Amino acid sequence: MWVKVQLDVSLSAHHLSQLFENDRHFSHLSTLEKEMAFRTEMGLYYSYYKTIIEAPSFLGGLHAIMNDQLTEYPLVINTLKRFNLYPEVVLASWYRIYTGVMGYFGVPTKMCWSINRGEGLTPVDSCEGMGDPAYFYVTCVFLLNGAMMSLFFLYGVYLSGSRLGGIVTTLCFFFNHGESTRVMWTPPLRESFAYPFLILQMLLLTFILRKRNPSRTAMVALGVSNLCFMLPWQFAQFVLLTQVASLFASYILGYLGAAKMQSILVTHMVTLAVCFLLMFGNAMLLTSFYASSLVSIWVIVALRHRLAGVFRSGVVTWVTQVLGWVGLTVLLKLLLSAILCASDDAHISGLIKSKFTSYRDFHTLMYTCAAEFDFLELETPLRYLKTLLLPVNLLVVAVIARRTIQDVLRFLRDGVKTDDDDDEAAGPETSGKAELVYHSLQLAAFAVLAVLIMRLKLFLTPHMCIMASLICSKQLFGWIGERFKHQTAVFAVLAIMAVQGVANLQVQWAIIGEFSNLPQEELLDWIQGNTQSDAVFAGAMPTMASVKLSTGRPIVNHPHYEDAGLRERTKLVYSMYSRMPGETVKRKLMALGVDFFVLEDSWCTRRTRPGCSMPEIWDIEDPQNVGRTPLCTQMSRNSRPHFTTVFSNDIYKVLKVPKASRDVR
Repeated sequence: MWVKVQLDVSLSAHHLSQLFENDRHFSHLSTLEKEMAFRTEMGLYYSYYKTIIEAPSFLGGLHAIMNDQLTEYPLVINTLKRFNLYPEVVLASWYRIYTGVMGYFGVPTKMCWSINRGEGLTPVDSCEGMGDPAYFYVTCVFLLNGAMMSLFFLYGVYLSGSRLGGIVTTLCFFFNHGESTRVMWTPPLRESFAYPFLILQMLLLTFILRKRNPSRTAMVALGVSNLCFMLPWQFAQFVLLTQVASLFASYILGYLGAAKMQSILVTHMVTLAVCFLLMFGNAMLLTSFYASSLVSIWVIVALRHRLAGVFRSGVVTWVTQVLGWVGLTVLLKLLLSAILCASDDAHISGLIKSKFTSYRDFHTLMYTCAAEFDFLELETPLRYLKTLLLPVNLLVVAVIARRTIQDVLRFLRDGVKTDDDDDEAAGPETSGKAELVYHSLQLAAFAVLAVLIMRLKLFLTPHMCIMASLICSKQLFGWIGERFKHQTAVFAVLAIMAVQGVANLQVQWAIIGEFSNLPQEELLDWIQGNTQSDAVFAGAMPTMASVKLSTGRPIVNHPHYEDAGLRERTKLVYSMYSRMPGETVKRKLMALGVDFFVLEDSWCTRRTRPGCSMPEIWDIEDPQNVGRTPLCTQMSRNSRPHFTTVFSNDIYKVLKVPKASRDVR
């Protein structure tokens, strides 16, 4: 088994790195090109890693990112608090240790050569090896996600009770690789660091659910894995909300004892408190629905005897508990948000509201106009169907649902009296079923998230791969026959899966490209050579991340959209793409202290669907100017009299904001 685990790690890490290399020819890019390859928020995160490794000392770099004036000029912010940057801190410390030790012993850590790019372009130096900062960074990401494959194997083995189940999970993940992860295209994203720890956390949770009396060590391990999942990713709280909701539903149905439920809740609470401290008091954690849900569920479980005294056991009690949970969670959320004056996650509420109503505003449209935040496309379930992932999951869930319904009906009919303080709430008849019910409910929760927001299928698909392992479970499918017949049936299913699965892999392996972005390279070179080091820039969020990373110039807005103040700053900057008068926009930029605005025509004309071009988005916020020519269109023709064009190429135009901006702010 351990040979298989090691094989999973090495093969998966190699697979990811090879896809990344094939797509971008990363090993042959210059340092600037490697940085440009980390677009949008990826470049923002990587810039702090770069800051730490280039600082005179590790502590000096850490102090720099905790007192940063470049990211939201002129504000000084603690980026470690705002941006979940612990992965960059850890990797930067490892890089400094590695290069220091290798340098001390005189061991070369990278190989460099000159690349002739042709087409009249100047040659560039390119380096490969763990001594190259970007190479070290992405290699660590791929190794972590390679290790995740070993967790998938162990997860499948433990959940199904069969080694074949681990193989099924692993193969399903590879057969549906394009729907399961995007780490091979976007290594620096937060999910690349966080998701492997979610798999570990869920595996430990499965162990705890299966054990009658889990040890304190198991609970501590659950808490540590929970913390490692929450620290790197601001959206972890929403995933954990679905987890505690699924556990609560299992408790209500009698598959999870009160004592164990409370132990799990306390573990979550302690983890949340530690995360809050390590994030320097990030209010978004305490004002989340996740935090409120933990408290409300704990209260309901603690008051179970009083509820039993008021309501007769059965459907009425279940409905009362659910309504109590929803009501108390919302009340606590609103109360904490009011007390802490926090509105950083208000855009999430707006996004959810827009999914069920006609509600629209600027910030909501910034999300919903992006394809990844739209509803799940029809092609996705069709892809699941072709690899048999969907039919297998429907079969597994149907078998679990049938047994669960039988248990529920038996309880309602017989009114079985159970000891609420026992670790197994409903006695022997539900022993061993708690983890199956939980995983089915978690699958349903992930399915809802994926349907509402397509990007979140990255939670659904891997969980479907885990659930697929249950076709090897004797507990669920022992009726197929003896072991040989059962395994033969499983191998037959795998053979059919492999037809489309191997085709999917071949499509990924056939992706061959080479990264090049000459217009942006010209822009960054011009900024580096023609502006002062304290010149302040504004523009499209993805471009600003590249400007900060590669030139070190201060910026006023960036792609990390999970802060209320930053969202308003970005809205002011994006007024350049509205229909407002030029004088109005100029004064907005002057008030922000902007020296240069990077204008991109594509942001003025791009339209993913009707109503989603930037001028159309602004029409919702600025109806009085509807019908006017967008300011960005005017600026692309002639920037005077409000601005002065100081640089332009086919993609970018740099507008100089009047110097009076220094006085206005």
